Amino acid sequence: MAEQPTIGELLRANVFSEDDVHAAVDAYLADPTTRWLRLPGSYELDVADAVASNIAARETLRRPRPTEPVKRRVVRSAILRARPEKR
Repeated sequence: MAEQPTIGELLRANVFSEDDVHAAVDAYLADPTTRWLRLPGSYELDVADAVASNIAARETLRRPRPTEPVKRRVVRSAILRARPEKR
């Protein structure tokens, strides 16, 4: 595992569950300005930054009226690639 693992790597290592990832996606979709989200193992993720820094997610969400499944998919992908901070 990398020195600063991604959410996806931590999910595969069973540090996080699918429920944790779903909660992060739900938090962003409920409020795209959501900043720090606490995660298991003393990790925190800046959800808004994770999505904003992902080009595919940013471009997809800017399009007029993306469907809910499309929004969920791109936000989830951005979150899985994000590197949370260990606190």
